[in-house]
Amino acid sequence: MNRLGLVTFVAREYDEAIGFFVGKLDFELVEDTDMGDGKRWVVVAPTSGLDSGASLLIARAVTEAEKASVGNQAGGRVAFFLNTDNFDRDYTNWSARGVKFREQPRHEVYGTVAVFEDLYGAPWDLIQPA
Repeated sequence: MNRLGLVTFVAREYDEAIGFFVGKLDFELVEDTDMGDGKRWVVVAPTSGLDSGASLLIARAVTEAEKASVGNQAGGRVAFFLNTDNFDRDYTNWSARGVKFREQPRHEVYGTVAVFEDLYGAPWDLIQPA
């Protein structure tokens, strides 16, 4: 069986990204291993997706090209789509923690959705599938 295991999330710093994903979005810190020379292997994942979905590998931007991609990994488009089993719970909790939503929740054929911003202002979709 094949599945997407890790997706790279380019960040300015490891700890600020961990703070956002774990502290605001309730992700779990799966691994944080020192690789030497300031490099770390940092993996975070939605707690419900530890066995079934992709996790994020937080990669600290080092080169100028990598630094330019922070907050713009998909050229301004939504790059990440986070499914939830309880939209209202997550929308309410995350809003209270300071997560910025760009719009009010809307109902689409595929489910309830709202675009929110990650710690760098890049858009993500929060979706409760229909």
